[in-house]
Amino acid sequence: MRSSDTVELLKECDAGVKMAVSSFDEVLGRIRNSDMKNLLEKSRESHEKLGGEIHSLLDSYHSEKKDPNPVAKTMSWMKTTMKMGMDESDATVADLITDGCNMGVKSLHRYMNQYRGADETSRDICGRLVRMEESLCKDLREYL
Repeated sequence: MRSSDTVELLKECDAGVKMAVSSFDEVLGRIRNSDMKNLLEKSRESHEKLGGEIHSLLDSYHSEKKDPNPVAKTMSWMKTTMKMGMDESDATVADLITDGCNMGVKSLHRYMNQYRGADETSRDICGRLVRMEESLCKDLREYL
């Protein structure tokens, strides 16, 4: 049970990191404010670094990685395309990324509750990802 919960929690974190990086990639080229762009680029790098840690752990468990849910990814792309089509401002980007952070935090807490038997390392990684999302959400407030 413990190993299974650990792997499942890591897979969900993997999918979340990939979803975040994909979201950053969708909007980075549209940001005008250099400070905001730097903030998102640094966050993207932090997410990729954490993703590397997750991949190493999943490899040690001989487990597959997990991609984001295709429906969720498509819905995110559609929302971004529609909102940016109506208003291509930095505030719109901040709003979209903030929404994504909040959804990520909610999902990650649900997975931590669902996979209670996960080991301390995977729970720590999930907690770090939650803190990254919460911090980014807070840092983006000035651009809303």
